[in-house]
Amino acid sequence: MLTEFKTHIKNNFSNLLESKCILACSGGLDSVVLAHLFNVAGVDFDIAHCNFQLRGSESDGDEQFVRTLAIGLTKKIHVTKFDTNSYVLNNKVNIQVAARELRYAWFAEIMQENGIDTLVTAHHADDNLETFVINLSRGTGIEGLTGIPEKTDTISRPLLPFSRTQILEYAEAENLTWREDKSNNDTKYLRNKIRQEIIPLLKELHPTFLDNFNKTSSYLSDSNQLLNNHVELLRSRCFESTADGIRISIAELMVLRPLKGYLHALLKDYGFTAWDDIEKLLEGISGKEVRSKTHRLLKDREYLLLAELQHEDHAQYVIQEGQSEVEIPFYMDITEVAELKEVGKNILYLDKVTLNYPLTVRKWEKGDYFYPFGMSGKKKLSKYFKDEKIDVLSKEKQWLLCSGDAIVWVIGKRADQRFSVTTKTKQILKLTIHE
Repeated sequence: MLTEFKTHIKNNFSNLLESKCILACSGGLDSVVLAHLFNVAGVDFDIAHCNFQLRGSESDGDEQFVRTLAIGLTKKIHVTKFDTNSYVLNNKVNIQVAARELRYAWFAEIMQENGIDTLVTAHHADDNLETFVINLSRGTGIEGLTGIPEKTDTISRPLLPFSRTQILEYAEAENLTWREDKSNNDTKYLRNKIRQEIIPLLKELHPTFLDNFNKTSSYLSDSNQLLNNHVELLRSRCFESTADGIRISIAELMVLRPLKGYLHALLKDYGFTAWDDIEKLLEGISGKEVRSKTHRLLKDREYLLLAELQHEDHAQYVIQEGQSEVEIPFYMDITEVAELKEVGKNILYLDKVTLNYPLTVRKWEKGDYFYPFGMSGKKKLSKYFKDEKIDVLSKEKQWLLCSGDAIVWVIGKRADQRFSVTTKTKQILKLTIHE
């Protein structure tokens, strides 16, 4: 196995031979074998161990074992303890989810502190098969059937082509010792039940089942990559980046078949799951939206607008008379000038006498109206936005400068006629916003 492993590292994980990585080590068979293989193969690595404090003295014994292992391999070790049960209660998740969230957050932290880009885990072929069966039992698409990826931007799994049997045979041949986690035998956990009761039956039905699965997984990964390439081409055609997010042409989406399948492929990375609602959104009225935990998708005439969820700012910022600058929600200079000179969308000249202090800066509200500069009469702000074809996301981010209840400036877009500089103006205020 050592020769095969060295070749595998050289051909597929050359990055592990070029810079230091962190090896996640529980003290169990798989991670202990990987640590020894790395040591013999000349990989530069630190060891990281999490003590979840779930099994009392056994958890402490695992920690001591890994510390001793690191000393024997002359490797730097990082160790942390978690109050996992408290995390479960506070975050209302099960123990498996809690342990995963805790350890990966900590791994990211120590990687950043030590300037290390790659975390290595000891997942192997049997783990991959178990993940496949779990995902299949829960219902999944092609991505779920590809199992555990060999590489991501920050994680490498060089043992993935090797079986648990191969790993055990190597450990026994090298007289290695490791720790057994008795909780791995508890079939109340789905993965353990699949590992102990279902996988053995599959292997009994077909002696080369694991090898065949590895081939199938590779074929599925290739197919998934083809799909991803196609989806990226579609995104480049249908998605247009804007200052506020992404604008998606509904006309481009409506010709795709199967529509729901394409919607899933294009939008799943943004956390969406309500595909029926998104399909209805295409023909819904403007202003309707669907949200995921991280993003929102809004209908705006012939487009869908995709944006990250933002904290809604309903604050009102006050500007006192004589104030020369504003720092929030943007930076603005306020100066008194003798005449009008430079102009631009972020510059406004006002007749100071027409203003009633304090001025306020706020978001627009339903029912707002103003007297647009260059026009006669008033206009509802909602009608102004519609006429200017300003989309929903931009409207939500629009700030107004107000004097009492009157709008002075739809900031960056249009001033109000009532506060403009005329031939009778004696004091001119110049407002300049710095982006």
